[in-house]
Amino acid sequence: MLAEIITIGDEILIGQIIDTNSAFIAKELNKIGVSVYQITSVQDDKTQILKALAEAESNANIIIMTGGLGPTKDDITKLTLCEFFGDHMVTNKEVLANVEMLFEKYINTPISDLNRKQALVPSTCTVMMNKYGTAPGMWFKKGEKVFISLPGVPYEMKALVTNEVLPNLRKTFKFPYILHKTLLTYGLGESAIANRIEAFEDSLPSNFKLAYLPNLGKVRLRLSAKGMDKKAIEDQMQRLIELLIPQIEDIFVGFEGEETIETIIGAQLKERRQTLSLAESFTGGKISEFITKHSGASKFYKGGINCYATETKINILGVDETIIKAYGVVSNEVAKAMAIAAKQLFQTDYAAATTGNAGPEKGDEQAEVGEVCIAVAGPSQVIVENFNFGNHREKVIDKGVNKALEMLLKEILKN
Repeated sequence: MLAEIITIGDEILIGQIIDTNSAFIAKELNKIGVSVYQITSVQDDKTQILKALAEAESNANIIIMTGGLGPTKDDITKLTLCEFFGDHMVTNKEVLANVEMLFEKYINTPISDLNRKQALVPSTCTVMMNKYGTAPGMWFKKGEKVFISLPGVPYEMKALVTNEVLPNLRKTFKFPYILHKTLLTYGLGESAIANRIEAFEDSLPSNFKLAYLPNLGKVRLRLSAKGMDKKAIEDQMQRLIELLIPQIEDIFVGFEGEETIETIIGAQLKERRQTLSLAESFTGGKISEFITKHSGASKFYKGGINCYATETKINILGVDETIIKAYGVVSNEVAKAMAIAAKQLFQTDYAAATTGNAGPEKGDEQAEVGEVCIAVAGPSQVIVENFNFGNHREKVIDKGVNKALEMLLKEILKN
C-alpha cells in the first residue's frame, strides 16, 4: 500500500517556510502500515498541480495534498481538483455554518463574502470538517484510489489527519503492520559500526531492513519490518534487538522516541540523587538547551554559565588567568579548570565544560579552527579530551554538544 504526498505553495519552493507537514503525514501513515512512495512540492499553478496529481495517481493508492485552500485568488487547489475530477463547485451548508461560527466566536474582524466562499467545495468530495479553521478537508474516490486534500496550516492539518484521515483510511483499506525500532549510538562512526555488525546485518530476515542514520558524533540504527502478523513481527524484532545490543553495548544509549542521551543522563542523576552544572564556551549554551527542554530537569540541573568570552571565564567563572596565559584559552588545562570551577560554583556532583575554536576563521586564537577541548568533572576525577571537528562552524558546535553529552554519560555510568 503506497501513498504520495503533494505540498502546494510557492512559499515552500522559495524557502520562505519549511515543509513540516510532509514529515508529519509520512510518520502517521507509516504507523498504520502505509509506505510513502514520493513527496512532491509544486507551485500554486494549475498545470503543475494537475501534472503532480496525474503522476501520483500512477504511483500510489493514496494521494494526500496539503495547501492552496485559502480564500484568496492565489489558492487554486479546489478549482484545480474540479478540473481533475471533471467536477463543479457547490456550497456545503455544514462548512458555511462552521465558517460563520468560527468568525462569530473567535475572529474579531467581520466575516466577508470571501470568507464564505470557503464553503464552496467540489460536489463529489466527502467533506472533513475543520474545527480549527475555515478550509475543510476533502476526500475523493477515483476507482481504487483515494485523493485527500487538507489545509496547509500545520495544526489544522494535524487535527484532520488524526481525527478524520487515519480512521477513514483504516476503514477503506487493509494495511500491513510496519514496525520501526531505532537504536541510538554515540562515539563510533557509521562505517566502523557497519564493520562490527556485518554478520548480523547479513543474517537479517528478508522482511527486515537495517538503516544507518549518522549525524555529527552519533549514529541511529533503524530496524524496520513489515508483515500482516503484528505479534510475529514484534516477537521477531525483539529477538533481533537482543542479538544486536550486545554487539554495540559500549556505544548504545537507548531507543529513539523513548529516550535521548540527555534524558538518560537526567534519569541516571535523578536515580542517584546527584546534580549537574555546565560551563560552555564555543557551544554557547546549547548543551544546557538540550538538558532543559525536558521536564524534570530542575531535579538534577543546577545551572550553567555561558562563558563565551575569555574575561567571562576569568571574572565570572573564576578560572585562573595564569592558566589561560600559559596554555591558551582552547586547551585541556583551561577546559579542566572550567569544569572544576563550575562544579564548585554550583556545588554539583558533576560538571561539564567546553572550550574551542568553532571558526570559520582562526582570528587571534592560538588553536586551529575546529579544535575543541571538553572536560567532565565527577565526584572523584576530571576527564579531559581534545578533538578537531573540522572547519564548518555549525558542525563543530553540534559535534561538541554530542561529544560532551557522550563523555558525561560515560563518566556517570562509571560511578
